[in-house]
Amino acid sequence: MTIRNLSAIFEPQSVALVGASNRECSVGYWLARNLISGDFVGPIHFVNPKGETVAGWRCLTSVEDLPDDVDLAVIATPARVVPETIGALARKGVRGVVCITAGLDAAAKQQLLDASKPTSLRTIGPNCLGILLPGIGLNASFSHKPAPKGQLAFISQSGALVTAIIDWAQNRKVGFSHVISAGDMTDVDFGDLIDYLAGDRRSRAILLYMEGLTDAAKFMSAARRAARAKPVIVIKSGRNVVAAQAAMSHTGALAGADRVYEAAFQRAGILRVSDLEELFEAAEILTIAPRLKGERLMILTNGGGAGVLAADRLADLDGRLAELGPETIAALEPVMSPGWSRANPVDIIGDSGPERYEHAVEHLMADKSSDALLVMNCPTALASSVEIAKRVVETIRSKPRGKPVLTNWLGDASVLEARRLLGDNGLPTFVTPGQAVRGFMHLVGHNRALDELMRTPGDEPATGGRDEAVVREVIEAALSAGRTVLSAAESKRLLTAYGIPMALGEVAREDQELHTIADRLVGEHGGVALKVLSDDISHKSDVGGVRLDLTSADAVMAAAREMRERISQLRPAAKIEGFTLEPMIVRPHAHELLVGMSVDATFGPTVMFGAGGTAVEVVKDTAISLVPVDGKFAHEMMGRTRIHDLLEGYRDRPAADLDAIAGAIIAVSDLALAHEAVREIDINPLIANENGVVGLDARVRIADPVREPRVPLSIRPYPAQWERRRDVGRLGEVFFRPIRPVDEHLADAFVARLTPEDVRMRLLAPRKEFSHAFVARLTQIDYAREMAFVALSPAEDEVLGVVRMIADPDYVRAEYAIIVRSDLKGAGLGWALMELIIDYASKEGLEELFGTVLAENTTMISMCRQLGFEVRRCPEDATLVEAVLKLNGANRPVTS
Repeated sequence: MTIRNLSAIFEPQSVALVGASNRECSVGYWLARNLISGDFVGPIHFVNPKGETVAGWRCLTSVEDLPDDVDLAVIATPARVVPETIGALARKGVRGVVCITAGLDAAAKQQLLDASKPTSLRTIGPNCLGILLPGIGLNASFSHKPAPKGQLAFISQSGALVTAIIDWAQNRKVGFSHVISAGDMTDVDFGDLIDYLAGDRRSRAILLYMEGLTDAAKFMSAARRAARAKPVIVIKSGRNVVAAQAAMSHTGALAGADRVYEAAFQRAGILRVSDLEELFEAAEILTIAPRLKGERLMILTNGGGAGVLAADRLADLDGRLAELGPETIAALEPVMSPGWSRANPVDIIGDSGPERYEHAVEHLMADKSSDALLVMNCPTALASSVEIAKRVVETIRSKPRGKPVLTNWLGDASVLEARRLLGDNGLPTFVTPGQAVRGFMHLVGHNRALDELMRTPGDEPATGGRDEAVVREVIEAALSAGRTVLSAAESKRLLTAYGIPMALGEVAREDQELHTIADRLVGEHGGVALKVLSDDISHKSDVGGVRLDLTSADAVMAAAREMRERISQLRPAAKIEGFTLEPMIVRPHAHELLVGMSVDATFGPTVMFGAGGTAVEVVKDTAISLVPVDGKFAHEMMGRTRIHDLLEGYRDRPAADLDAIAGAIIAVSDLALAHEAVREIDINPLIANENGVVGLDARVRIADPVREPRVPLSIRPYPAQWERRRDVGRLGEVFFRPIRPVDEHLADAFVARLTPEDVRMRLLAPRKEFSHAFVARLTQIDYAREMAFVALSPAEDEVLGVVRMIADPDYVRAEYAIIVRSDLKGAGLGWALMELIIDYASKEGLEELFGTVLAENTTMISMCRQLGFEVRRCPEDATLVEAVLKLNGANRPVTS
């Protein structure tokens, strides 16, 4: 990931257009017109090989004639000369390019990248509309209109959609800080742009129109960081496109590409909307309304029908209607008309004027049973809608704004002034009750997304042991035999090795063997299940290849003959290798579930959970998550399915063992993490009840990871290889490992044993409290650009110290920070933690590690010098010093 030189594109001091033209129907003409018609104050240069005058501006004849201080170049030349032009611009010192030109083939795009690489010149496009930066008056696009100035950053893969958005926004008084047509994203892609905009102060929200991703891992890391700073809202096209590739398993068949994008957005804290109207509704309300503390909506209206419409729409969207508390009813009773509703929706009757609205808003804002308030008004001849709006604004201004307030003044011409008044005073205002409720649900959706990012998982479900040797043996044997689909017996053996209980059977390839095994198993268990064994049949039940509850060897033999006959008719080409016999597992009232794994072409390995059985593709009750999955995400996946309500128990049915189910989901995720050869897994059905789980059937597909590399993970997993134990002086054995979200519960005890002085030294400022959000940000990292190691007691129940580093987006430099429990200073723990983070940064290929230290913190400064850091004064602040370590090994002493 890199944002290197993106400032040259989005904060240029001077601009050049290569390909300016006098032909009015050309892109070069409109680019020239737009560049000079804006308020950009820096120099603008045109380049045209004919040297003609364009729009009254003299053109230079070549890139070589440009001055040496051009930051941004816009290219609108023929495709054949784009790589050559990029190379010339790079040699002139230009650091950013917007390439409008379309029609570059793969070879030309690679030449573009090769020409850019020596100077790290960055390119947006090719095949794009351009960029518009209203904040600095720059219109480097061929849009038909300039973009209005505002605080929304919009990135689109569709240039045509950009022009439509600009038209749409002007009519609705929506403004932008950035409008970026990303084009083919040969160089700069969504991940780079989101990472840059996350730190941009001019934008309050990031809006995306997405057709597809080029680098899922980069996108996920950038989006997760950006979503913590400002709302990220996306429209993803292709929602209903069915995945093209055929899948062996139910999991693969059900895991359509759009569902995986949806899972990725949820994991990244991104709010997804379905159309442009929703996109800007969501952006408006999320940038001006306070964050929700809950999901209960109170509705205030002077028209009962309007309130009911809003409540109905809220129910349609699975929203929560607040209950009007008795204290609030008592407070409102003396000031309301006798016919008011005394319930939510709070209908204060059609004759209500400004005074009655004032009392209602005041008390409903204070009501603790709700988390947001929707104020509605239907125009009547008895009261002025404008005067009511003024009184609502004044009432809200006079009170602490603890909860969001949304408004819906129904009607058209008669309420336009009232709506303008509400909007001008920072109150989200909507035309219809449905739109207002949808706006509230955007707040709910964003809140849920952030909670998902910040939520601390509980204890991990027990997942059993991991026998890697067995897994490797099964996979290697199959690949050596030229097989990519494991038999049912091999699949079950592999899954059992990862702690998933499976119903293990015995294989019979000859009739006599089948009769002998059947006779023995029936005698031991009373009944058996017979399943056909064939690499050519993925779903046995589709061809009658499963018979259950057979209670004699003769019944087994008869069933086997019938299977052969039926399969020969339905699948004459299928080769039957034999049969599998399993003891009948009878669990009355158990649930049939599906747990599986497949590989998405963009995001890599994914895990699926849902209702199982033969009708799985008809019922379609499943949830998907990106790998890796921990206990939190496993339970969250279960909660997104309809069958979850049944699993929690009902009437006389006890709840299923949800932790055992989660354990199976985690085991499948871990198996995908550890073994790149695994491409699809289907455990169907996984039988679950209050006593645990057992898989009755399984199918696994594999591939040679050398010949067919798997799509990489889009989320970097927990780096368990960095766990280690080490003796540290008088402390004895200390356990060092990467930080995990579950460490949040240890934070309070750790902070309690820090002196105020140590906190000030570490944070460069005093701090009394550490909120959940603050600690969650420290413990919930994605291991992509950030790493933190904790030093723990041998029992892992106490944090002794923490060291962390955060790399810049270019992954060249990283800033470190360290804190050791106050009562353990001087024991060598700080030294051990610093060695660990230096080793990690070096192995990650970073070039430099640095930290900012108070000049009075002589202990830290001394340790840094001993570790080889160069310590120098900060020119901006005499109270600080910067410690810098070059990570080439030359200036670092050898340590144990």
